[in-house]
Amino acid sequence: MKLHEYQAKALLAAYGIPLPRGEVASSPEGAEAIARSLGGRVVVKAQIHAGGRGKAGGIRLVETPQEAREAAAALVGKRLVTPQTGPQGAPVHAVLVAEAVAIAQELYLAVVLDAAALGPAVVASALGGVDIEEVARQSPEKIVRLVPDPLLGLLPFQGRQIAYALGLPSTLVRPFADIAGGLYRLFVEKDCSLVEINPLALTPDGRLLAVDAKVVLDDDALFRHPDLAALRDREQEDPLEAAAADAHIAYVRLDGDVGCLVNGAGLAMATLDLMTRAGVRPANFLDVGGGASQERVEQAFRIILEDPRVRWVLVNVFGGILRCDVVARGILAAVRAKGSCPPLVVRMLGTNMEEGRALLREAGLSVTFVETLQEAGDRLRSLRGGL
Repeated sequence: MKLHEYQAKALLAAYGIPLPRGEVASSPEGAEAIARSLGGRVVVKAQIHAGGRGKAGGIRLVETPQEAREAAAALVGKRLVTPQTGPQGAPVHAVLVAEAVAIAQELYLAVVLDAAALGPAVVASALGGVDIEEVARQSPEKIVRLVPDPLLGLLPFQGRQIAYALGLPSTLVRPFADIAGGLYRLFVEKDCSLVEINPLALTPDGRLLAVDAKVVLDDDALFRHPDLAALRDREQEDPLEAAAADAHIAYVRLDGDVGCLVNGAGLAMATLDLMTRAGVRPANFLDVGGGASQERVEQAFRIILEDPRVRWVLVNVFGGILRCDVVARGILAAVRAKGSCPPLVVRMLGTNMEEGRALLREAGLSVTFVETLQEAGDRLRSLRGGL
């Protein structure tokens, strides 16, 4: 679950990480009042769950409270389109009004989940303020990576090691280590999958301030943090992904036109890989689960059918605990509710597969049964070629 910048900064502040002064406003009048209290020269930042705000006009430096009011009026109630939102944009319901900070250098600091290390890793760079992926591609030697012992956490001397590796002056080594330690504790204690400060600003007077912040929480751990779960902003989420989350269905919307209904996360990932290799563009990742009920299958298939980009559907089910006839009945219930269904390509093996196939065949749907994913890819390519 993503947090807004102002919410992320509130968490950082609770862990002793220094921040520019600022408050959130939901109206132009509120932005003007905050700007006046901060001295007039401020940054007005649209609050959406996407990056690239600056290039899209979502971050505006203003000199007076009146200009802050005008900037907020241009953002609040509008949709901001960035490279990460897609053409539909994201709704702006609030702006963060923060004091404008003079910056001598921009650093990058984050704690991420590192699959290779099987745990959290601290990542830092002296080249902050830009996409860290671009830095990694062009100047990998500028990336500092440290994997703390998961039982001990990030120790103070390790924070100092990172500071020295970034070339910071001795006066900033301990403050940087304190910030890194706080960020690591936040990551662990709040069950995050990402905490990022970009940029971590070094000011001309020698302070380190978290000018921007990003926090992503592990959805599966939110039951331990009801206070954080309450910060969810559903309007920032893809509506289909939000509906799937409410139904406890693992679903990620992609940019293709072939809906995928699969049972089992591993099988779902393999299906997407093989379909992509076959030249088929999946519209989603969807794991209905190994022990799903008919009602759960129906919910999952209805979500697929609600995606206007879906022109074909691939069903890849290996029946074990989840019987194939249960999958078929769930699909048919969703089709009856929707009133229509795109052509289906079905690979259905395992428990009660003949019963499941018979149910789909007798329902009068446009359905092709295949035995392998190679056949599925070939069939879907032929359907696409017939357009």
